[in-house]
Amino acid sequence: MKKFLIIALISGFSAISWKANAQMCDTIADFCGKTFTNSYISDGQSYRALLIDDQTAEFQTTFYGGTQYRVSACSGFEEGALIFKLFDSQGNMLFQSNDFGNTAYWDFKVESTIECKIEAQLDGTYSGSGCAVILIGFKE
Repeated sequence: MKKFLIIALISGFSAISWKANAQMCDTIADFCGKTFTNSYISDGQSYRALLIDDQTAEFQTTFYGGTQYRVSACSGFEEGALIFKLFDSQGNMLFQSNDFGNTAYWDFKVESTIECKIEAQLDGTYSGSGCAVILIGFKE
């Protein structure tokens, strides 16, 4: 009975911690979504990861030819707290946010459909939450 109580307590605390983290990521995603002006529409997905120290999150996505995109990256409520990089399927770097003052978003157009990888990492100089959020929007 004692083992069951201990397991139940640990499970309960884990669930509470997970729910609090999920709510924090939801709030950060809402903040990040403010970079989408009326001209950009979200693709409906929110790429999220909990990062600790110098961990790197990787997200796979497809960008369709002839479309104008905005990739927005946030961690916490300060712009520039998340460094993000965009790579094509051959590993060629297409963009790196810290080359542009850790900009929180990047606008670009692709001529033909490409598979890409987005890497995200916390910038240690900010007090980021550890929750990395990437949003992708497109122009109609």
